[in-house]
Amino acid sequence: MIAQPKQTTIGVPCPACGNCCGDCSCLPVEERIYAHPSILQRIREDVRTVFDKDPAARSVVEVLMSYPGLHAIWLYRVSHWLWLHHWFLLARLLSHITRWLTGIEIHPGATIGRRFFIDHGMGVVIGETAEIGDDVLMYKGVVLGGVSLEHTKRHPTLGRGVVVGSNAVVLGPILVGDFAKIGSGAVVVREVPPYATVVGVPGRVVKVNGIACPRRPDLHHEELPDIVSQRLQQMTERIEALETQLQRAETIQERAPVAEEEVPSWA
Repeated sequence: MIAQPKQTTIGVPCPACGNCCGDCSCLPVEERIYAHPSILQRIREDVRTVFDKDPAARSVVEVLMSYPGLHAIWLYRVSHWLWLHHWFLLARLLSHITRWLTGIEIHPGATIGRRFFIDHGMGVVIGETAEIGDDVLMYKGVVLGGVSLEHTKRHPTLGRGVVVGSNAVVLGPILVGDFAKIGSGAVVVREVPPYATVVGVPGRVVKVNGIACPRRPDLHHEELPDIVSQRLQQMTERIEALETQLQRAETIQERAPVAEEEVPSWA
């Protein structure tokens, strides 16, 4: 009897080994996840991430030369190192130059995990106290903004494997759970549970599903539910049901015999 592949909470079994451990140890050496990667291994991982999350990538040379999201991440790491070592002015200056070169503004104080990829990227803004987990995918125009003037945690925290659609806005010190999906144009001001899909203004959770693979996210954004059309459809069905009931009541009333008028006893 052939043993069935095991399935964990991370996603479906790996087609290579049948398991889903999250470490991808069954992959070729150049595609594996290292616990403590060297600079060269980290660069290779970043390039591999582009191929995993963008089907338009064709060659390593193309990725290295023409992906502003990748350039912004690399320059952010330098500015973040400067920020951690209290070179605040140099860190902000490098962040400003990065914004001018790539159109992506990442505050050097933000905390960003591994295999983070910004596709296209123009107009992305990531605030100072924002925290981004591993394997996050973000599209152009996304804003991780704050809602307070105090020097506290005032920006969102994105869990592992989160996908944020184009022009979405996530505001305040809220938590977006692991593997959640935020639809394009959504404005999220409340916490999002893991594996949830959020759409609308303000953002509402419309479904909760799993995910196939944290390194290769589901890119079928056209399948996001339209909550407005769903509500209109429900209202239409309800109106039709009420009209049917009203017609039946009118028919019964028309068919009912008319009672003779009672004659007063004194007449």
